[in-house]
Amino acid sequence: TDNNNNRVKQVAIPEFNKKNAICKYPFESNSGEELSTELHNKTIQEYCKIGDVDNAMKLVAQLEAMGFHPNSISYGFLIDSLGSVGRTLEADVLFQEMMYLGLKPRIRLFNALLKGFLKKGLLGLAVKFLVEMDRMGVCKNQETYEILLDYYVSAGRLEDTWMVVNEMKTNGIQLSSFVYGKVIRLYRDNGMWKKAIGLVEEIREKGISLDRQIYNSIIDTFGKYGELGEALEVFEKMKQESIVPDITTWNSLIRWHCKAGDLTKALQLFTEMQEQGLYPDPKILMSLISRLGELGKWDVIKKNFENMKCRGRQEVGAIYAMLVDIYGQYGRFQDAEDFISALKSEGFLPSASMFCVLANAYAQ
Repeated sequence: TDNNNNRVKQVAIPEFNKKNAICKYPFESNSGEELSTELHNKTIQEYCKIGDVDNAMKLVAQLEAMGFHPNSISYGFLIDSLGSVGRTLEADVLFQEMMYLGLKPRIRLFNALLKGFLKKGLLGLAVKFLVEMDRMGVCKNQETYEILLDYYVSAGRLEDTWMVVNEMKTNGIQLSSFVYGKVIRLYRDNGMWKKAIGLVEEIREKGISLDRQIYNSIIDTFGKYGELGEALEVFEKMKQESIVPDITTWNSLIRWHCKAGDLTKALQLFTEMQEQGLYPDPKILMSLISRLGELGKWDVIKKNFENMKCRGRQEVGAIYAMLVDIYGQYGRFQDAEDFISALKSEGFLPSASMFCVLANAYAQ
C-alpha cells in the first residue's frame, strides 16, 4: 500500500511543533487534495521523532479507518515511542498487529518492547515475550542481554543474572565492561566482595579495559567491606590510567572513610575533590560534619566551611542550614546564632526550621 497510486481522502493534519514549525504541509485541510499513505506514514514517523505519540496514534486510527495500515518503519517508530513513555500494552498491541499482517520485526523492536516491559516491572510478560522470541527463531543480541542484566541486577536477582551471563558465554557473546560493572555491583550488594574482586582479574585476563563504571563499583565494594587500603590503591590505579574520577568516586571514598572513623583521610579527599571543581552529595557532607561534631572538632568544621565559601560554592545557604542543625544538636547555641547572623549578612533568609533548631538548643 506504500505507493503514490494508493490515495485516501485528505484528513486535516495539524502542524508539528507550532513553536518551531518542524514540519508544515504545503496544503490546506479544505483544499480538496488527497493525502497518500506514504505521506501518512511519513507524518506518523515525524510525530514519533518529536515525541508526539498521541497525534501519531490519531493518524494510525484515521489510516486504519480507511482500510490501510502503517508500514513496517512506522510500526517501529510507534512501538519505540510508546515503550519510551511507558505505554507498553499499546506497544504490544501494535507489535501483535504487525505480526498478524505478516511484517517481520527486527531485533531492535523486540528489544524496545522487552525494555518497556521490564521498565514497568512486568517480568511475567517479559518472560513470555522471550519465549515467543525463541519460538520465532529470533536470536538475542548484546543489547537484549544487557537489558535483562540491567533489570536483574537492579532487582537483586543473583541467579537470573548468572543465568544470563552464562548464556552469553555459551553463545559466544563477549561480556562488556557494562556487564562486568553490573555483576560486580550485584556481588557487592550481596556481600560477595571477594567474588567481585575475582571478576576484576577475569576482566584483565580478557584484555577488557576497566572503565569508570567498573572502577567505581570496585572502589565502592572495597569501601563497603572495610578494605579502605585496597579502595585507595584502585583509586590511584584509576588515575594512573587517565580515567578521571567523577562525583560517584569521590562520594564513595569519603562516605566509607567517614563510616570507618578515618576523618583525616575523609577531609583530605573532601579537599581534593573540591580542588577538582566537584561538590559532594549533601548527605555525604552532612555525614562528615556530623562526625566532626561528635568529636567536638568545631574549629575543623569552621575551617572547611570558610574554604568552601572562598571557592565560591553556590550551596552556601544549604551548608549554613546544616551547620545550624549540627550546632543546635550539640547545644552550641551561640555558634548557631552566629551562623544565622552570617546567613542574613550573605543575603539568605533563615528558614523556620533553623529557628526551631535554635529554640531547641536553648531549651536544652
